[in-house]
Amino acid sequence: MAILECREITKRFGSYAAVDHLTFRVRPGTIFGLLGPNGSGKTTTIRMILRILLPDQGTICVFGSSLNENSKLRIGYLPEERGLYKDMKILDHLVFLARLRGLTSNEATRRSLKWLERFNIGDWSQRKVEELSKGMQQKVQFIGTLLHDPELIILDEPFSGLDPVASQLLKDIMLELQRQGRTVVFSTHQMEQVERSCDEILLIHKGKAVLYGPLNDVRARYGSPTVKVEYDGDITTILPWDGILSIDDQGRYAEIMLKENVRPGELLRRLVNHVDIRRFETSEASLDDIFIRQVKDIDAMMTKVE
Repeated sequence: MAILECREITKRFGSYAAVDHLTFRVRPGTIFGLLGPNGSGKTTTIRMILRILLPDQGTICVFGSSLNENSKLRIGYLPEERGLYKDMKILDHLVFLARLRGLTSNEATRRSLKWLERFNIGDWSQRKVEELSKGMQQKVQFIGTLLHDPELIILDEPFSGLDPVASQLLKDIMLELQRQGRTVVFSTHQMEQVERSCDEILLIHKGKAVLYGPLNDVRARYGSPTVKVEYDGDITTILPWDGILSIDDQGRYAEIMLKENVRPGELLRRLVNHVDIRRFETSEASLDDIFIRQVKDIDAMMTKVE
C-alpha cells in the first residue's frame, strides 16, 4: 500500500491551473523527489497533501485514508517559508514545537539538544532565532520537523539557504531516516540535489507531470547523452539537423544535447565531413538535461497545437 497517493488532483486560481490532474504514489520507506522549476506547482501540491489547500478535483490518501488530526501527528512538515518566532531562544522554540506534538518537556529538551549538536549548532541553543543566518534558521526549522519522530517527512525546498556542507549533512540525514523505515518527500528546483538521493521522482512543468517513476528508469529511458566537442572549423554547417535538441557553441568548443534515441555516432558521422575534430566525448545526461529536453519537446507540441 502506498503511504501517499494523489489521483488526478487539480488546483485552480481563477483561470490558472497551478496543478493540473496530477497523479502519483509514494511507497513506504522511499525518498521521493517532487521536482520542477519555481512556479511549477510543487508547493501547491504539498499544501493540498496537508489540506492547507483543498483540491478542486481529485483525491488524496495519506496512510490509506483522507488526512485527519491523528494522521497529521504522524507527519513532519518543513514549509518553504520560515515559521520561527524570532524573539524566542532556539532551544525554547524547539521544545515548544515538540510539546505541540505531544512530547514531555524533558524528552523535548533531550531530543532538541541532540539534533542541535548533530547540526553543529549546539553552542547556539540559548541564542535568539533573530540572531541566526538564513541557513542556520533552516537547520532549526528542519530539526523542529523531526522532533516527534514522524513516519512521513515532507520537506518543501529544504536546501534553500544551506551551504554545500549543510546540504550534504541534510542529504545524509534523509538517507538515515530512510534506513530507519521513514518516508521522505521533498520538493526542489535544484536537480543536482536529487541525483544520488531519490528512489523515485516526479518532474512537474506548468502543473503537469513531465516525468514520473524510479530515478534509474527515468535515466535509462530519457537520458540521451550530451556530447562535448573540440574542433576547428564551422560547426554550424551541420545545421539544420533534427537530431539536435540544443547546441551551445563557443567557437572551438561546443556542447550538443541530442534528442531521444539519437546516438552520438550519428552526430560524429555528420561532424567529420564538416569540421576537424580534436576531441569528442559523451557524458551521461543529468536530470537538468533530461528535464530541459522533455520540457522543450512538450512546449514545441503545445505551440503546434495552438
